[in-house]
Amino acid sequence: NNEKSVPQLLIRDLKFEKKSLAKLMFSPDQENHPSKAPVKYGELIVLGYNGSLPNGDRGRRKSRFALFKRPKPNGVKPSTVHIACTPQAAKAISNKDQHSISYTLSRAQTVVVEYTHDSNTDMFQIGRSTESPIDFVVTDTVPGSQSNSDTQSVQSTISRFACRIICERNPPFTARIYAAGFDSSKNIFLGEKAAKWKTSDGQMDGLTTNGVLVMHPRNGFTEDSKPGVWREISVCGNVFSLRETRSAQQRGKMVENETNQLQDGSLIDLCGATLLWRTAEGLSRTPTVKHLEALRQEINAARPQCPVGFNTLAFPSMKRKDVVDEKQPWVYLNCGHVHGYHNWGNKEERDGKDRECPMCRSVGPYVPLWLGCEAGFYVDAGPPTHAFSPCGHVCSEKTTAYWSQIPLPHGTHTFHAACPFCAHQLAGEQGYIRLIFQGPLD
Repeated sequence: NNEKSVPQLLIRDLKFEKKSLAKLMFSPDQENHPSKAPVKYGELIVLGYNGSLPNGDRGRRKSRFALFKRPKPNGVKPSTVHIACTPQAAKAISNKDQHSISYTLSRAQTVVVEYTHDSNTDMFQIGRSTESPIDFVVTDTVPGSQSNSDTQSVQSTISRFACRIICERNPPFTARIYAAGFDSSKNIFLGEKAAKWKTSDGQMDGLTTNGVLVMHPRNGFTEDSKPGVWREISVCGNVFSLRETRSAQQRGKMVENETNQLQDGSLIDLCGATLLWRTAEGLSRTPTVKHLEALRQEINAARPQCPVGFNTLAFPSMKRKDVVDEKQPWVYLNCGHVHGYHNWGNKEERDGKDRECPMCRSVGPYVPLWLGCEAGFYVDAGPPTHAFSPCGHVCSEKTTAYWSQIPLPHGTHTFHAACPFCAHQLAGEQGYIRLIFQGPLD
């Protein structure tokens, strides 16, 4: 194994045609609607899906959801506050045609806050319920699941009416997030056990059972991004430090100098699924699927080879992103050497998981490589030179570095870094590895 005689290349050494790729960099909106495009506020992308749900995107259940300006505004804002002495009186106040939030303080007292129409905003609702008030139906993400049958056995922790996003209809089209969504009878109901309180200006506020957490990255969603701090958002959109555990009765401290305004790259956690918010402007600077496809073709055109079988390797097309292809590149996760699939170094006593790399003899997991196809997760348009460990999803170096630093909520009180394309918890020192390809010998 004389390593020096073998030509090795890193993908970054390939001469990427910058000009041809630059042409592919403009956003899908500009491609499809050169003139009267509807105003797009932004998109929500669910972490853990590489471009679409396992069984395909259908209706309001999909891996990404675009928020467009509505033909008619449907936003609401708080108006009258009623204090009712009995639950019956509270029911009478909360009229089916008017939005309201009911705060049950005790058996003897409920406060009902009526909401009135707001012609300056559009409202979008997210949750697990398939009832008509929900615009984007989100189910629990099971790491690495290939089909919905994997996900249905889990008892969901996502609220049926989890949260709502209110977007200003006029520039700069500010989007704000609030915990809880209105149900089919236009009501949000905070029961006796929910954390709730009276604010200094005499209004009511509260938290939902498992809470809605938000993290705004520092320096926007760019190659210079750094993780921000996770906060909890209340029903009225106020910002709090996290509770001790997800559903603790005691709220965190109010964070006065932060707001519920979403920024490009804000993460929204619904306790079971995490969503990435991308603004329309941010998406216009993000690589398109066409750009990623061009990068895939560039790698394949360089004809990387397996150092053992000398066969040419190729990343399969984006559509075939779950089936291992015979030309598929595989990687030894400890060293980054890329091979084709082979049985070399498979030692029985290592329970089949760890293998010895024929190039450098380092021992570790050996996995197939997959291209990250969800362009919205990329912080830059760099070539796919690095892979997340242990799942083998490949993207740019800065994208792997960014996501490996983000502590994502897991369960009710833990956080860990995960691959944005499949939600697998990251392993190893960094959570990702630089890929070393071998060039053709001719």
